[in-house]
Amino acid sequence: MNAVIKTGGKQYLVSEGSVIFIEKLALNEGDKVVFNEVLMLDSKVGNPYIDKASVEGVVLKQGKNKKIRVFKYKSKDRSNRRTLGHRQPYTKVEIKKING
Repeated sequence: MNAVIKTGGKQYLVSEGSVIFIEKLALNEGDKVVFNEVLMLDSKVGNPYIDKASVEGVVLKQGKNKKIRVFKYKSKDRSNRRTLGHRQPYTKVEIKKING
């Protein structure tokens, strides 16, 4: 059984046993998480969500992605060159059960 869930402003296609990386949630490792915003369940499409459908998962890890480098530059202007970096936090979740 497949489902499309919405969390963190993004949509994810999940199935039982799949592992996804989502925007950081304020949970600890080993905690259960329930996604109630189910947009699609197999071939059934919600308007916008499917009533009485949910997806359950377990938090595996809290971490940060690899660092991305941001280089700002303006031509012919020596004073405006700078390098910034950013590491986006994530939550690794394993999907255990899809209720529909």
